[in-house]
Amino acid sequence: MKKKVLLVGAGPMAVDYAKVLKALGADMIVVGRGESSSREFEEKIGQLAITGGLEKWLKENGELPERAIIAVSEQEVGTVAKLLLSKGVKHILAEKPGGLDPNDILSVRDAAKKAKASVFVAYNRRFYAAVKKAKEIITADGGVISFNFEFTEWSHVVKDLAKANGVKENWFLLNSTHVIDLAFYLGGKPKTLKAFTSGGLSWHPSASIYAGAGVSDKDALFSYQANWEAPGRWALEVLTKKSRLIFRPMEKLQIQKIGSVAIEEVPLDNALDLNFKPGLYKQTEAWLNGETAEMIDINGQAENLRYYDIINGREKNQ
Repeated sequence: MKKKVLLVGAGPMAVDYAKVLKALGADMIVVGRGESSSREFEEKIGQLAITGGLEKWLKENGELPERAIIAVSEQEVGTVAKLLLSKGVKHILAEKPGGLDPNDILSVRDAAKKAKASVFVAYNRRFYAAVKKAKEIITADGGVISFNFEFTEWSHVVKDLAKANGVKENWFLLNSTHVIDLAFYLGGKPKTLKAFTSGGLSWHPSASIYAGAGVSDKDALFSYQANWEAPGRWALEVLTKKSRLIFRPMEKLQIQKIGSVAIEEVPLDNALDLNFKPGLYKQTEAWLNGETAEMIDINGQAENLRYYDIINGREKNQ
């Protein structure tokens, strides 16, 4: 029996989800807002996107699917999630990080608990073919012993983006946590963490230069840095006793083996990452099938806010 999914949104991210849902054979109801984005969605996917927004559609339709994917703009994710939960939707996949800011994420968590529903946060990088292969190597090598990562953002680009109020001010949570979530997914969550910040930008006044280190709950030492005022890029390195695994760029995997200075690209079975937005097919398939062990739900995301706030300089070191 085909699974029916309500897809909220008709922009580029919704298009990426729709391609996956079509390939998985799911039935979609797509609800967008504006005429322009909905027309573009229809041209790319070949399916009608209902215009007028979710609230209007809910007033006109009595029966809702039990499953919904939220692929709207950053400032609307939390609002849409809470609205769907209030209407009885029991299984939600929300675009990362699950809300506009920490308070928004916590309110989604509370709404999900009240509704006895599940909300998962779509950190699709966990499902990259490169990450799957790295996990296999890590297991064969006996586990992670250290890792390091960089989450430098291109401020010269971000400053000119047209975004709603609050989006760029929360850019660390909304964007940089893509890297941080993957680092702690592979290396373990912080058990101890010391963080330092400085700087600040007109659109992100809390900080712009970051450094820190700690020990994960897998007893792996880790360090990180980011400088949004200087050149850089996202990167992650995971070290075992036999291998240095390098994600730079994030969707590729390189390896340096013990006793060698050579860095080699690791062959990947990554057809799905090439044919769809990387990680999205496997993530959506896992969520649809209820195989969510590798995913993070809104409760886990709410817990992670503590160390996100520490890294971002909003809370004292632990």
